Amino acid sequence: MEKTTASAAASTEHSDREASLHPTTALYNDGVDISGVDERKLMRKIDIALIPWLSLLYLLSFLDRTSIGNARLYNLEKDLHITDNQYLLSLTIFFFSYAIFEVPSNVFLKRLRPSIWLSLLMFLWGIMMTVQGLVHNFGGLMGMRWMLGMFEAGLFPGVNYYLSCWYKRSEFGIRAAIFFSAATVSGAFGGLLAAAIANMEGVGGKPAWAWIFILEGLVTVLAGLASFWIIQDFPDTAKFLTEAERTVVVRRLQSDDQFSAAGEKLKMKYIWKSLLDWKTWIGMVVYCGCDMPLYAFSLFLPSIINQLGFTATPANLLTVPVYVFACLVTCVVGFLADRWGRRGYFNLVFLCIGAAGYIILVASRNAALSYFAVYLATCGIYPVIPNTIAWVSNNVEGSYKRSVTLAMVISFGNINGAVSSNVYRAEDKPWYPLGHGLVLMYIAFGFIASSVYLIFLKRENARRDRGERDEIIGGKSGSSPDSQNEKNGRFATVEDAKREKGDEWSGYRYTL
Repeated sequence: MEKTTASAAASTEHSDREASLHPTTALYNDGVDISGVDERKLMRKIDIALIPWLSLLYLLSFLDRTSIGNARLYNLEKDLHITDNQYLLSLTIFFFSYAIFEVPSNVFLKRLRPSIWLSLLMFLWGIMMTVQGLVHNFGGLMGMRWMLGMFEAGLFPGVNYYLSCWYKRSEFGIRAAIFFSAATVSGAFGGLLAAAIANMEGVGGKPAWAWIFILEGLVTVLAGLASFWIIQDFPDTAKFLTEAERTVVVRRLQSDDQFSAAGEKLKMKYIWKSLLDWKTWIGMVVYCGCDMPLYAFSLFLPSIINQLGFTATPANLLTVPVYVFACLVTCVVGFLADRWGRRGYFNLVFLCIGAAGYIILVASRNAALSYFAVYLATCGIYPVIPNTIAWVSNNVEGSYKRSVTLAMVISFGNINGAVSSNVYRAEDKPWYPLGHGLVLMYIAFGFIASSVYLIFLKRENARRDRGERDEIIGGKSGSSPDSQNEKNGRFATVEDAKREKGDEWSGYRYTL
């Protein structure tokens, strides 16, 4: 009882010190009456307006980039007269354009309206996907894969950044998980769809693999056109909300230390802050530790199952329960990480489970055991990706800084997808020890980087709790009578300190 009282007293003392050091900032839209807004109903309204359609777009995006793995089972290489190495190059080139254009795309997204930028990207990559079904040689396939990567580049980092502008840090994880789970659904759906479209073999003089590209591309084009009217803009300008509702959204974000929620003008210093932030670079390694395995898994799972003794259509169908399992695990982890707020620990646990799956895949020479290991492998990939994105996003404040940081993290992960395209070689069939071994190495990178990130965040939070990062506000330093805090900055108001320093502000606490 005494310990509890002492703890409460210490907590109160700390809160009092924080309150005196960091007084309440100016209220957004001070004159707007928000008494009639039900916050829970508002959040449901936002969820319905944003999540389902964005998830559908990502489902189509992931389906379009990975369906070449399904199409390969229907004589793609034979009809285009390409070798195994040329097929791997056609996978690789996608990741170069995809990675190159992610950072500039996120800056454009912030500068333009999401309803325009995301819709335009989708419309254009849908055209590229459709034309991919009309190519006749290796050069044509390479060109379309480059263009597909260029236009798809903006969707995943763009939507994750966009969602982070709508939700509190403790709410973002489950939304990111639901959005990303569309990738698992696309994996399951892709196998079913490819098996169904294969029945069109010979229609219009086109082989089955061509129809897979053409039909999926046309669906994407239609979705891109519809997106002009369905995708909403940022919270402070969203037309589907009333002025009072927009005010509530912005205020609740600002109360969650997202100070830039009311809007921010582009300045080069925000981009430089992202480039010079240690969290950006460690986050890039964490993310590549699960993103390279993602592409290796999604591009080659049908081939892996096929080589275990199953023909094309059964191999595609056997991918379905794997992706259903991955979807469930991803959503559960997203929900629990939001509730418990320990994203780093979830990364460590599930990366270990994934590593166990790949160790079995490396050692196993039994088809049933290898198929079981595939389920474990998904645990080190699918739930870790949205959890890592939410973790990185939670620890970056500043609208432009967060957009650049997320794009850099995701871009670096995706460039490692080029590695995944070349490690499952035909000569290693049917057990692919090289591919599985390299994926295991990347999971180890993710585990080590997650541990380092977690330790550094803990240390920085401790420094802030001790007052070592306190700024001088209004001519007075916080808890120190001397000028030792001068190095942390001198500001007229807390509002100025928040706006200038972002997540470096002494009152900001990082999510572990």
